[in-house]
Amino acid sequence: MTVDIEKIRIRYGRRVVLDDLDLALDTGVHGLLGPNGAGKTTLMRVLATVARPDAGAVRLLGTPIGDAKALRRVRRQLGYLPQSFGFYPRFTVREFVEYFAWLKEMPAERIPVAVDRALERVGLLDRADDRMRTLSGGMQRRAGIAQAIVNDPRLLLLDEPTAGLDPEQRVEFRALLRELGVDACVLVSTHLVEDVAVACERVSLVDGGRLIFSGTPEQLAAAGGDGDAGDSAIERGYTAVLRAVRA
Repeated sequence: MTVDIEKIRIRYGRRVVLDDLDLALDTGVHGLLGPNGAGKTTLMRVLATVARPDAGAVRLLGTPIGDAKALRRVRRQLGYLPQSFGFYPRFTVREFVEYFAWLKEMPAERIPVAVDRALERVGLLDRADDRMRTLSGGMQRRAGIAQAIVNDPRLLLLDEPTAGLDPEQRVEFRALLRELGVDACVLVSTHLVEDVAVACERVSLVDGGRLIFSGTPEQLAAAGGDGDAGDSAIERGYTAVLRAVRA
């Protein structure tokens, strides 16, 4: 199992952000849904080894997350795009992705080819020598995706990856997700239910720090009815599950 977490709990002051949450994921494309404040980003940070839970067990790529040696081994095989990321404004796009390849301890001889391949996959190879600060918000987001996939990660975590992408770019990104999910475990956290319906094989729904649904997009869609809010079957299923849990 690529991701195996049991009963993790995180508290910020008096507020419990993740509450005895279990999650198991393997190869394929998985969607993570939930309203604002549900705990999605915190969960992604745990899986990215950025945040440590106060309680519970985390095993990634078959490795229990504990000492520095285990963290280093997992991080070499990890790709992570947070909701917001920083960069040195004078970095070119190529330098930005190269820098993350170096952080992931990729062999130096592999980096140039890997960087070009990652930029080609996100449609930025022709902008490789442009400064990051000159890119549009959507292009910067695509550069962020490139750094996340440069090391061909076995576990890829993408937090709101389509923010700033236009409709054509979102369609291309969905195709890339399906390609990546053949060999890797890909987890996409998003507010866009339509992206999950089209690109993901399974979906997990989080609310109040708890996992309240896990299944296929079709199963989530089947949970809703004509009386539920939403413009599509999966949106109606999403709101129906939330309403039932909160009732």
